[in-house]
Amino acid sequence: MPAPDAPALLQLQHLDKRYASGTLALRDLSLAIGRHEFVSLLGPSGCGKSTVLRLLAGLDVPTAGQVQWAPHAQEMGLDVGFVFQEPTLLPWASVADNVALPLKLQRRRRVEIEALVGPALQAVGLADFAAAFPRELSGGMKMRVSLARALVARPSLLLLDEPFAALDEITRFRLNQDLLALWQRGFTGVFVTHSVYEAVFLSQRIVVMAPRPGRVVDEIAVDLPYPRNEATRHTPRYVELCVTVSRALQAASEQEAGQHA
Repeated sequence: MPAPDAPALLQLQHLDKRYASGTLALRDLSLAIGRHEFVSLLGPSGCGKSTVLRLLAGLDVPTAGQVQWAPHAQEMGLDVGFVFQEPTLLPWASVADNVALPLKLQRRRRVEIEALVGPALQAVGLADFAAAFPRELSGGMKMRVSLARALVARPSLLLLDEPFAALDEITRFRLNQDLLALWQRGFTGVFVTHSVYEAVFLSQRIVVMAPRPGRVVDEIAVDLPYPRNEATRHTPRYVELCVTVSRALQAASEQEAGQHA
């Protein structure tokens, strides 16, 4: 079982990010993420949560500071998966071909691709839909395909940028549970959300950010036991943690309001 005090997989050290427009998105942001930890980034719009994910993924570079990986991670290879808010599936490709895309880009052999795609679809409950096309799937099923595509290469770090925000509550909760089941198989998860309830349900630790420029203002450990399910949401401790996190988020929002007063 992943533990919050696991050795650090990576550290963000005094990150600044200024865009060409002049906007300072992040200032002096430092954060350590443990191996096999599940961390949620929570904060008002514009606090730089997605910017942090882009820096972790190598899709952007910091203006100052650095993202430092642990030596053991460098030795094993730095595989990173990314799940965006929209599934971004290829409409002309089957479910299996969409999931296989990262492996094809890595020029894996066909036999290896076939050996990996099947289990990935099985893991997200879509083994019977390998030949289907995106237009034939519900929103929740499309997001499952996106998850399978991100996990098919077995990354050590999975980044998720509000992947369930557009889904109905029942589908969202089901995918929350599925994501935790997948996480318990071994990757490190960094999850961006605006939902206090989702962050508390999923995470071992919640990092609260304040905007303009983005920075960490609070970190809250979530001591709810795993596995988590519907009953978890009705426990006094879950409710207590939701109140604690809501207050921290409100304080972060008030910091923003004070800066603009």
